[in-house]
Amino acid sequence: MAMKIRLARGGSKKRPFYSIVAADSRMPRDGRFVEKLGTYNPLLPRDSEERVKMNMERVQYWLGQGAQPTDRVSRMLEAAGVIEKKTRNNPIKGKPGKAAVERVEKHAARAASASEEAPAEATAE
Repeated sequence: MAMKIRLARGGSKKRPFYSIVAADSRMPRDGRFVEKLGTYNPLLPRDSEERVKMNMERVQYWLGQGAQPTDRVSRMLEAAGVIEKKTRNNPIKGKPGKAAVERVEKHAARAASASEEAPAEATAE
């Protein structure tokens, strides 16, 4: 059975609240889980101690049993110092989109045409 440590969403519409759970990877996101390991409330300020609560003993146990944390949970565990930080590199995410590239090209063309016209007017005087 492939185990995951992941978030299970609770709360009402536009008021998210997550439980950090150990679950079989084949189960649905909010479905059956083996054990609740903690909570995460994204509505609280980042520096609040109540934002992320985890039972570290049980998290360590499940990691020892081979459970794989999801990306968001692994970031929480890295912040808590339970697992070592991974280097992440997504060069595609840093690139501007198609509209932004077109906008930059348009501004560059405008600037080039304006700079060509300005010296010609200055020499005519």
